[in-house]
Amino acid sequence: MQYDVCIIGAGPGGYVAAIRAAQLGLKVALVEDQRAGGVCLNWGCIPTKYLLKAAASWRDVQKLSNYGITVQEASFDLEKIIQGSRKVSDQLAGGIYSLLKKHKVHVEHGWGRLQKRQAGLFEIHVTGKKDEKEIEKKLQAKNVILATGARPRPLPLQIPEAFVWTSKQAMIPSQLPENLLIIGAGAIGMEFATFYRSFGVSVTVVEMANRILPAEDDEISGLALKAFEARGMTFHLETTVSAVHSNTDTQATLELKHLPSGQVSLWKGDKVLVAIGVVGNVKNLGLDQTSARIEKDQILTSDFGQTHQEGLFAIGDVAGAPWLAHKASHEAIKCVEYIAGLKPHPLDPSSIPGCTYTSPSVASVGLSEAKARSMDLPIKVGRFPFQGNGSALIQGYKEGLIKVIFHEKTGELLGAHMIGEGVTELISTFCVGKSAEATVEVLHETVFPHPTLSEMLHEAVLDADQRVIHF
Repeated sequence: MQYDVCIIGAGPGGYVAAIRAAQLGLKVALVEDQRAGGVCLNWGCIPTKYLLKAAASWRDVQKLSNYGITVQEASFDLEKIIQGSRKVSDQLAGGIYSLLKKHKVHVEHGWGRLQKRQAGLFEIHVTGKKDEKEIEKKLQAKNVILATGARPRPLPLQIPEAFVWTSKQAMIPSQLPENLLIIGAGAIGMEFATFYRSFGVSVTVVEMANRILPAEDDEISGLALKAFEARGMTFHLETTVSAVHSNTDTQATLELKHLPSGQVSLWKGDKVLVAIGVVGNVKNLGLDQTSARIEKDQILTSDFGQTHQEGLFAIGDVAGAPWLAHKASHEAIKCVEYIAGLKPHPLDPSSIPGCTYTSPSVASVGLSEAKARSMDLPIKVGRFPFQGNGSALIQGYKEGLIKVIFHEKTGELLGAHMIGEGVTELISTFCVGKSAEATVEVLHETVFPHPTLSEMLHEAVLDADQRVIHF
């Protein structure tokens, strides 16, 4: 079976690549050994957002008295919450298979491994099981796209299995722990912290950096720390887990070492979640049969996913940061269009937004203030707080900030950074602005509807030129 493109991995990079390739008239094969949708749909973005919606709903119930509404004997059912998250993932996975069938993509279930390219063709060996029987198939393709994703980075300390959670296990708990230690204060760690703290779990977060959400703007990161501490979370910054003890069958003790001082403290609890990043899935793919280069567990690529091996491409998490589903999908489209002979524009890394679905939420795109200043760019910064917005106060969103960064001379939008409920939706406005190369003057003239949260975007832009009205 010979194809124009064979894609290994059916996550948000792989299945999007397959559909776009089919739209362009290419003969496409897609190889996946798990369920289509990848980690994002099955064990990441989608089910976690359902859990976070449940947590937000529970918090909203507790705030209804602010609107004169009394709810007696409110309760939650953890099992039904988990079932709901799985149901949404099941529905969307089924939808992907329908889309692949609609576009006549040939799907092979199994593990794909490359053989040496000969006569302009890759041979892909696919091994798997069907009806408890081992099966093996061979495909041939002119081009291969690796979209194999990433897996959680392991902690270099051995924590007894009874106490440690993977992110997958943390999504399907049979019961809530009393005490949860989360190692890593990035987006994944803080989203789980939000979910479990909302339902009353004692949450402690350990982070090696000197601030939480270290990929975000310093100011936003500081506001996030204050908000999460106000919700009862405990943080140990510039700290690592230096040793692990298991005292009893139900409780573990971890030594936490504060790096600047060397001081050691102890944490005791029943569950530990490791969220210290991911590493690319580069093993057992047959890359040793190619000239592709691997560095720090990621495949090195150029503008459109090209590796150092002719005809071999890599997209998404396996090709490096940022490890985001929407980045993978856009890389997929550009990669396939390049293979098809079109002339796509390279993906601009500064145009990729990042979102953390905590409470309050965090969203950003482009340069942080510190990064812009380190580049010696002349900048002007505008800010607007949630407390100055009518819609935010109506909805009970009293904490939050919109921050925008412009080039002082050209008016170019360099970056936007936000914290507060709803900002993961608001950030798209500035994404469009950056893509359209809208200047500060253009955004001044844009009319935003009243009363909405989006008005804060306009006010922050106005503030960059000392023209803010409502604060």
